[in-house]
Amino acid sequence: MSKMLQSISPVDGSVFAERPTLSTDQAFAAVERAKAAQKNWAARPLSERVDLVRKGVARVGEMNDEIVPELAMMMGRPVRYGGEFGGFNERASHMADIAAEALEPIIVEDSSAFERRILREPHGVVLVVAPWNYPYMTAINTVAPALIAGNAVLLKHATQTLLVGERMARAFSETGIPEDVFQNVFLDHETTSDLIAAGSFGFVNFTGSVAGGRAIERAAAGTFTGVGLELGGKDPGYVMEDADLDAAVETLIDGAMFNSGQCCCGIERVYVTSALYDAFVEKAVAIVSAYRLGNPLDEDTTLGPMAHQRFAAEVRAQLNEAVDQGARPMIDPALFPQDDGGTYLMPQILTGVTHDMRFMRDETFGPLVGIMKVDGDDEAVTLMNDSEFGLTASLWTNDASRAAMLGARIETGTVFMNRADYLDPGLCWTGCKNTGRGGALSVIGYQNLTRPKSYHLKRVT
Repeated sequence: MSKMLQSISPVDGSVFAERPTLSTDQAFAAVERAKAAQKNWAARPLSERVDLVRKGVARVGEMNDEIVPELAMMMGRPVRYGGEFGGFNERASHMADIAAEALEPIIVEDSSAFERRILREPHGVVLVVAPWNYPYMTAINTVAPALIAGNAVLLKHATQTLLVGERMARAFSETGIPEDVFQNVFLDHETTSDLIAAGSFGFVNFTGSVAGGRAIERAAAGTFTGVGLELGGKDPGYVMEDADLDAAVETLIDGAMFNSGQCCCGIERVYVTSALYDAFVEKAVAIVSAYRLGNPLDEDTTLGPMAHQRFAAEVRAQLNEAVDQGARPMIDPALFPQDDGGTYLMPQILTGVTHDMRFMRDETFGPLVGIMKVDGDDEAVTLMNDSEFGLTASLWTNDASRAAMLGARIETGTVFMNRADYLDPGLCWTGCKNTGRGGALSVIGYQNLTRPKSYHLKRVT
């Protein structure tokens, strides 16, 4: 018997959307249809697959006026920010642009005696398990290159953003991609695990929690299924004495608070050199104090509700624990009377923080950031590495050589200098430690979504 998935709106607690899950038989049938359709899809010219993916992306853009308020209701992002199509299009377009080069055969020899080459072959069927926080952009990271490379795709989206996968599959179908090649599926956790354990997929890409990543690995154990996992983060910023202070404050605080802090590579902790610390804190407090918390459908709202009450409850728990241990909240609660103890959560900056506090080591994923004074590079590197996660680190200095040397010592997937909270599709999106494994986008993204196949052809003379 199927279960009902419900998207509970953080705006008002209503059931915004609901869909029944596929039964086990229906889910396996969807996989079989994808396998059957994939061969013909992969046989199409690469240029044709690229063109159809571009058209599917453009069709999503045509839906943006409907998508933006829909996202506000499902996960709370204010409509004033206009949705995700800019990043969605940038990532898909880059992967389309580099496809021919990334998938080009490697010719080792082409002589009268031998032809030796390495080709990239699609895995077959790729499962994409996408998160709710940036539901279109995170999904397209894998969906676009997987389809372009010749795979069929099953997209299982987060329940919180239940309608996203449905919209994407419809848009791509309307522009000519066969329905069985790109399917949106509503699955419960048990059925998802059953499909993976049965070896249904050539590759599984999951973005979500560490616990969810472990569940994916357990399900895939012994099947030799390739997995890509982007899990938790506790991304740091480090402001050095030669930094552009105003730019550092503006960018790092926006990186901490945008989307109510619910960003994979959001800034959760900032280390500031002693000479700039007081000024940094003063400027940060002024920025956050000017935010407006409220209904995301209101154009004046700059900070919407968190996506779910349990997410907000975890942020409040970390905040209260830190304050009990001596941290100092810098934002006046009187400025945010809209904080209702539920999904509507005021932003907060903590000073007086230490790494004895759980808040400075565990993922928070909310509008809460800690600012800590440091005396130099060695202390900053030690603190930045004092986390089980490693997604990005943001370094603020005018000395690129210094940033590169520090970057080599930081346990992270991406090192930024003078920017933060951005995913560059030309670079590999990856992490280390409990942030997961694998790499999306860039040429490496194509390598993960295909397998090498060697041809050693001896010519008879």
